[in-house]
Amino acid sequence: MKLCFLVEELYRHDGMPLDVVRRLLSWGHQVDVVRPGGSLLRISEEVRAGTHDAWVLKTVSGGPGLTLLEAAAAVGLTTVNDARSIRAVRDKVLTSVIARQHGLPVPVTYSAPRATLFADVSDELFPLVVKPADGSSGRGVRLVSDPRRLAEVEQAGEGQLIAQPYVPNTGSDLKVYCLAGEFHATLRRSPLHPDGPVDEGAVPLPAEVAAAAAKVGEVFGLDLYGIDVVLGPDGPVIVDINDFPSFRQVPDAVSRLAGAVLDLARTGGTARTGLLAPAPHIPAQPHIPQGRPHPHPVPGPGADMLAAVPGVAQI
Repeated sequence: MKLCFLVEELYRHDGMPLDVVRRLLSWGHQVDVVRPGGSLLRISEEVRAGTHDAWVLKTVSGGPGLTLLEAAAAVGLTTVNDARSIRAVRDKVLTSVIARQHGLPVPVTYSAPRATLFADVSDELFPLVVKPADGSSGRGVRLVSDPRRLAEVEQAGEGQLIAQPYVPNTGSDLKVYCLAGEFHATLRRSPLHPDGPVDEGAVPLPAEVAAAAAKVGEVFGLDLYGIDVVLGPDGPVIVDINDFPSFRQVPDAVSRLAGAVLDLARTGGTARTGLLAPAPHIPAQPHIPQGRPHPHPVPGPGADMLAAVPGVAQI
């Protein structure tokens, strides 16, 4: 197959997704890597040529990569994930409205252009978790104990913010990753409790959380995604949804993700078939899909990881 990966500058030296690119090459597939923020692109012709079986995006919120993915979708090409689905989870205000409309366990969400405006939120809902509406990876997340502390967390140039009531927890988040219907759970230290004693690693996936994770894929039309879950006193609460996360600590994540990309490129993905997400499948052991050659050894990262991927065409 021939695939096009859109890789923003932030991830230019990152093992994910470039390790996946190397794995696909070792399996005999052709991969072009496009750097939306660092390349001159004859984009109208690249997209309209329609020579790729699928386009895959690993980008930051607000980056130019999503526009290119939307362009590919606009001319009928397969994208992983669906561009509309990515847009829906990149804007956390929109995410919260869609999630609550469909009964997902997401906190009540407030939106404002400045942190001090959250002083009008009822005192009984404090402490509040305040974060950028387009944030990711825990950046800019802070816990505000009462309205008088909002001025202290004000930061210039953040753009739109959201605030949600804090869910009491043990200081850890449950990260649930989905790879085209295959679910994995890991325990991670909460960004709100960076010094908390947490034994990070893979953990069993509770049935209630698995059902919520599957419903996220169904509601948003996502195939590759992750959710952050807090296990509060009233049950699991989803505090974030991310397209194409790190898949950190997922067993054999590179081969699993490469296999999922190929499967989605062949089938078009659930977002385009309109099918409900399948019941979560939690495999006991890592597995490389049958019929694909065993991967060759993958070289370690160099000074420039894009240059270290032999055979990759950079557009």
